[in-house]
Amino acid sequence: MSTVVENLQNVLAEIEIAKKKRDTKFSDSVTLVAVTKNHPVEVMQTAIDSGAKHIGENRIQEAAEKFIKLNRKVTKHLIGHLQTNKVKQAVQLFDLIQSVDSEHLAAAIDKSSAQIDKVQEILIQVNLAKENSKSGVEIENLQDLIAKVDTLKNLKLRGLMMIAPNYAEVEKCRPLFRQMRQIFDDLKAKRQDFDFLSMGMTHDYKIAVEEGANIVRVGTAIFGARNY
Repeated sequence: MSTVVENLQNVLAEIEIAKKKRDTKFSDSVTLVAVTKNHPVEVMQTAIDSGAKHIGENRIQEAAEKFIKLNRKVTKHLIGHLQTNKVKQAVQLFDLIQSVDSEHLAAAIDKSSAQIDKVQEILIQVNLAKENSKSGVEIENLQDLIAKVDTLKNLKLRGLMMIAPNYAEVEKCRPLFRQMRQIFDDLKAKRQDFDFLSMGMTHDYKIAVEEGANIVRVGTAIFGARNY
């Protein structure tokens, strides 16, 4: 478990280094979401006890089973693709759903949130690179999805999320992160409570922070390789 503690501190230190390299117009705050998919609840508890304030899960069933045993106060993020038949559980389990990518899904989340008198905070996932293997709304359809979300009383749109391609040369991610930050800034200028730009994972989070991400989602660099 000490390795997890050391890794967590190393990632936080790398984030601080990356922040010093970025444009001064970006806010200082960067939220680290420790991605706990395929790791046991005991490891999650160690990370939280060592300072992790946010955790991310990809799968509803796995998250539900672990959260029962977690016994820790922490902000919970859903970062994986959400199927509509899992929406009711997701709304009950998560503080922030980062992966909203369609009007149909947004409407389903709104409906389930209304049933438990909750206003669900969400991010819209953008597939900026237009990868067939990834979820997310394409940039041409982003405004239409935002307009739909704005009509739903039990949703609160807090920002955007993206997943960059897993390039062998990680610097290739930089132009995408920079473009995503510009899209985010343009929207933020017109919207209250539009605060979060989630981009960057283990292989590219340092570049993402340099280019203005204020949420990064890091698993392997903290917990090691996942046991599938």
